[in-house]
Amino acid sequence: MTNVGQELLNVPFPEMVYKLACAIAESQFKLDLFSCQVAKIMGDPNKATVELPDLTDATGNSTIKTSLIGAGFQPTFYQFTETIIEVKMTITCATSHESSVSTSAKGGFLLFSASVNASYTGKYSYNVEGSSLLRTKLLPAPPNTFMQKMLEMKAAMIQASIPKPPASPEQDED
Repeated sequence: MTNVGQELLNVPFPEMVYKLACAIAESQFKLDLFSCQVAKIMGDPNKATVELPDLTDATGNSTIKTSLIGAGFQPTFYQFTETIIEVKMTITCATSHESSVSTSAKGGFLLFSASVNASYTGKYSYNVEGSSLLRTKLLPAPPNTFMQKMLEMKAAMIQASIPKPPASPEQDED
């Protein structure tokens, strides 16, 4: 008979944790690369074009084309914040023995005969059920400090190329 405690010890929990951690690290790396690629696209006015009103046009009919980053948008970065591994197992070991005795009797007047049929059945039953749940939480996160500065520099550079509206008469008095 198999020891139930040994079956529980045979669950490769350290291996499961290691594989999950490696999968998260690889996924995080790919997410970061993707967010950087999105940032590159968002900074290209030919690929991520945004039309803003041209404030130098007194009629208000003109627009200025810029990129999403030039318009002040930033790519979203994600990070794994929480991971849960849950393993549920049911291990059932059962041994049962069944015995049965049957009799059949035929009788007549003063005559009695009986046959006894005995059978023995040994039955062994072993059942294992298992389920596992892997749950992870992925949340948006701000870009790291270096990436944030790069995005701000790119936005400032693009915004500097946008014509400034003429000064209002109130600003000329100052």
